[in-house]
Amino acid sequence: MWQHPYRKNDVEAGSRPLYPAMLENPALRWAFIRKIYSILSFQLLLTIAVASVVVTVPAIATFFVATPGGLAIYILLIIVPFIILIPMYYYHQRHPVNFILLGLFTVSLAFVVGLTCAFTSGKIILESVVLTALVVISLTLYTFWAARRGHDFSFLGPFLFGAILVLLVYSLVQVFFPPNKISLTIYGCLASIIFCGYIIYDTDNLIKRYSYDEYIWAAVALYLDIINLFLALLTIFRAAET
Repeated sequence: MWQHPYRKNDVEAGSRPLYPAMLENPALRWAFIRKIYSILSFQLLLTIAVASVVVTVPAIATFFVATPGGLAIYILLIIVPFIILIPMYYYHQRHPVNFILLGLFTVSLAFVVGLTCAFTSGKIILESVVLTALVVISLTLYTFWAARRGHDFSFLGPFLFGAILVLLVYSLVQVFFPPNKISLTIYGCLASIIFCGYIIYDTDNLIKRYSYDEYIWAAVALYLDIINLFLALLTIFRAAET
């Protein structure tokens, strides 16, 4: 009497389709999703660890900001992730090279995040972290819920790409004109909206479109969405404090 019959639509069994007209085995897709979020969790924990060291050891931030060599290394750290994406494109299916490149990519971005937070109050950092976590979890759950009901977010791709171009142009304009409180707030709000859209878009791709060999790219896409959302919220809170 204690044994329950196997339920065909049991979600935990992985047999229920993630979206209507799903043709692949749901259990395989769920395994792929769990793998992506495991990699993403490792990236975020590594980022928190590296950024915490940078923030809690003032000498590191001082070296990067106050010395010519440190400033050169800081600029290099900003460029390195874009450089690593090139070999990652060719070796994203070759283990363990793909994970080594992913680790270098994450550490270099973690240093940039840490240096950004080094001159920010702990209250603002905590507020940004908490709000980022709430937004990411909410949008992820919403996307899974919407996909189960047949909603598709692939149409967001061109709009988000165009929005990123607008954001880049706005950033370049701020290079030539000293940013003030209003311009920083506008930038932070625009970036927050754009990367919220990207979280929905990339999560929808994770559910429906990424192949099983593209786990590195799927993790990188979501990681960049989360980090950029955090930095955008950090910009808003910092502008509000000034």
